[in-house]
Amino acid sequence: MAEGKKDYYDVLGVSRDASDAELKKAFRVLAKKYHPDQNPGDKVAEQKFKDVNEAYAVLSDPDKRRKYDQFGHAAFDPNAGGEGFGDFNFADMGDIFGDIFGDMFGGGSSSRQSNGPMKGADIRTTVRVTFEEAVFGTQTEIELPLKDECPVCHATGAQPGHPAERCSKCDGKGQVVYTQQSLFGMTRSIQACPECSGSGKIIRYKCSNCAGSGYVKSKKKIQIKVPAGIDNGQSIRLREMGEPGTNGGGRGDLLVTVLVDKHPTFQRQGYDLYSSEPISFTQAALGGKVTINTIDGPYNYEIAPGTQTNTKVKLRGKGVPTLRNKNVRGDHYVTLVVQVPENLTDEQKSILSQYEDASAPQVKARSSTDSAGGFTFGDHKKKGFRKR
Repeated sequence: MAEGKKDYYDVLGVSRDASDAELKKAFRVLAKKYHPDQNPGDKVAEQKFKDVNEAYAVLSDPDKRRKYDQFGHAAFDPNAGGEGFGDFNFADMGDIFGDIFGDMFGGGSSSRQSNGPMKGADIRTTVRVTFEEAVFGTQTEIELPLKDECPVCHATGAQPGHPAERCSKCDGKGQVVYTQQSLFGMTRSIQACPECSGSGKIIRYKCSNCAGSGYVKSKKKIQIKVPAGIDNGQSIRLREMGEPGTNGGGRGDLLVTVLVDKHPTFQRQGYDLYSSEPISFTQAALGGKVTINTIDGPYNYEIAPGTQTNTKVKLRGKGVPTLRNKNVRGDHYVTLVVQVPENLTDEQKSILSQYEDASAPQVKARSSTDSAGGFTFGDHKKKGFRKR
């Protein structure tokens, strides 16, 4: 190894069997870290930057790497019989530096036109619908101020009879190139032209109708089709209803966020609905048909005799239609709540008293059976019930 030379693999911090991708990744990190523009006046960083570039120049070349692996630094030392390394030509690595330092030099060496066709910006707005409208879908209308091509200048921004001129500073390209000398040669910095703001054109006489913008605003009524099953906060995209593009680019989109009002009876979770339904004491005891309120309207449901309060009922397919297929719907879960009568009349009290008297022998019979089996209601604490 030549005097004072560090191992190239150590310089890049990689193993000797590192792949090309690993070499390039290590080089990117170190080259950015020690770049002179990032470390102005730092001689140590400047030397490390040179070492990193030299190491990568050898190891990124398959033939040079093979010779280095066999002979080390002597492969490039003329005094040791090597071929000589010579002055490293950083220009040979232009593609790599353009990729790595493009962001540092305002876009690297890219020559993409900044005044090419560009799509317009998206517009966002909201629309409010009722709970039922969100479930079954609806058609609504909104009014928005939208930009359209100026009918006088036809989006050129120039007064008729005075067309826009080609920008002399950028020659109509919309970009200017600045060059600067660095340690690895001449670098290019590409930026938007300050004279024409990247448009490539100079408007001497602006259109009096649109003040040179090329567009005029006007209020427009837009029909919005709200699909069945849409939920609160979801958006509807209307293609090419947004801001107009520039230089021939298409319009942006209109994004409408749907706000859904709450319902006094139903709660929604996904495509399922939840509600509670009161039933009378008599209905719960005797069973029979009860009427349940659903999003589709009244629904007759048969309950079993002896139905207890908080019994949950599932009405299949009575929920919210799915967005993919409105014929496929979620379910409706109903909690039946037994209502205890209040403010009874004397006649009602008498009837309930008779019911209580008629039920007494059955209660006593059950109590006797429990006692004979060695367990009474009062003994539940002694028969395996754990205190929590």
